[in-house]
Amino acid sequence: MTLRPPRPGEAGLLTAVCLQSKAHWGYDRAFMEACREELTLTEPDLDRARLQVALRDGAIVGVAEIALADDEADLEKLFVAPEAMGCGVGGMLFTWAVAACRQGGARRMIIEADPDAAAFYRKYGARDDGQSPSGSIPGRFLPRLVLDL
Repeated sequence: MTLRPPRPGEAGLLTAVCLQSKAHWGYDRAFMEACREELTLTEPDLDRARLQVALRDGAIVGVAEIALADDEADLEKLFVAPEAMGCGVGGMLFTWAVAACRQGGARRMIIEADPDAAAFYRKYGARDDGQSPSGSIPGRFLPRLVLDL
């Protein structure tokens, strides 16, 4: 497995990974449609965002995105294709995100996790820090975790 920045023309492939990863947890069609905008990456996003793409045998199997603001960072996205889950892709992407946040001067990373993914982040040392409203589903709240960097 390797990591690299995204390339022009990959926004659609990266969006597909995000959507497939989310759908893996059994969400219905209406839920997935409500999340589509939040999970979509555009070509301009590839230029302005801090993204990393995971590849296995030349195929895109994961994506991570961070945002930095002063000494705080947000893990905007971390998605792994269902066929690559459990193979270390998520760990590689999370390790990249932590290093990139530290390099950018962040002292802590905020993670608004899908409930099914919260245990993954706890395994890497993130601690629970309340809840955050979903950006896609009104009235839904997500686990908020913090990782001290």
